[in-house]
Amino acid sequence: MRLKLLALVALAFACGPKAVETTEEITTSNHTALDSLLLSENEMKFLKNVKQLTFGGNNAEAYWSFDDSKLVFQSDYAEWGNECDQIFYTNWQTDDLKNNTPQRLSTGLGRTTCSYFLPGNETIVYASTHLGGDACPPVPERRTDGKYVWPIYDSYDIFTADLEGNIISQLTGDPGYDGEATVSPKGDKIVFTSMRTGDLELYTMNIDGSDIKQITSDLGYDGGAFFSPDGSKLIWRASRPQTDEEIAEYKELLAEGLVKPTEMELYVANADGTDIRKITELGQANWAPFFHPSGEKIIFASNHHTERGFPFNLYMINLDGTGLVRITENDTFDAFPVFSNDGKYLVFSSNRNNGGTRDTNLFVAEWIGD
Repeated sequence: MRLKLLALVALAFACGPKAVETTEEITTSNHTALDSLLLSENEMKFLKNVKQLTFGGNNAEAYWSFDDSKLVFQSDYAEWGNECDQIFYTNWQTDDLKNNTPQRLSTGLGRTTCSYFLPGNETIVYASTHLGGDACPPVPERRTDGKYVWPIYDSYDIFTADLEGNIISQLTGDPGYDGEATVSPKGDKIVFTSMRTGDLELYTMNIDGSDIKQITSDLGYDGGAFFSPDGSKLIWRASRPQTDEEIAEYKELLAEGLVKPTEMELYVANADGTDIRKITELGQANWAPFFHPSGEKIIFASNHHTERGFPFNLYMINLDGTGLVRITENDTFDAFPVFSNDGKYLVFSSNRNNGGTRDTNLFVAEWIGD
């Protein structure tokens, strides 16, 4: 899920910005790192030596192994044999994904989302619909009321697998949607989104699936959660319908297995669900939040700066909601920013350098910001 369809909307209207010209070129293995992949002078304040990792299809939600040597991600790239999103991993510093297919870790059946490395760097957790059927579940048809919606597939469950793609265990089995699992840097807990109470709420569990605890309870979609570097806090995106009309619309869509993701803000809480605080009030879609290595700031994607719903750029904000700073500044789609565990790199998804197509690719850059 994870705003994949919203990304495609942004892609459809992206204008193909010009790159900032530089003369610096750095070659590492089969990747070429070009600062010309940065699209504005503002980006050069925070990022350098950008490497493009993928070169076709829609690639997103790349997350680091605990030792930062690998990235696990989802892709629908047809040339890798995909009909819809499947899970892959890469040794990002050495693999050549332009000319080679990475190791697939999911079954190749159904649709997958939200993979994450487990402690030890040899196993992952991810969500899949394959128990509900071999085929990719259908995407919603364009609605006559014009509402932009996401599907909430009730066949999603959460699994663990090894780096050969063998399923090790099934962590969830309750009826309804279970997905969007991420792992604490401490290696002891998983946070995920579930429909098990009839609303889209956050839950935590041990990495073996035991001791499930509900974190949120307010009406609205809660998802895309991540732990802070010390494991003490959670950051996530949420919708909070307020008026009778908004509440009725939310419940009606949810009954159809749908949710409208166009109005979301960021929330933070202690990892046990106490002290929930709203930290943005920007309007439109603010999502894909991730903690800065300091644990005191959040990087996220947002379209709040535009009335037309695109582009999406990256921003950073303090945990108390102050100090909003724009990281990327271009007329394309930038999202899913994730810092490496050592704080030296940022991986993100972008429509930049896609040859005018709708492809969303993965990029890694050295982080030089504060």
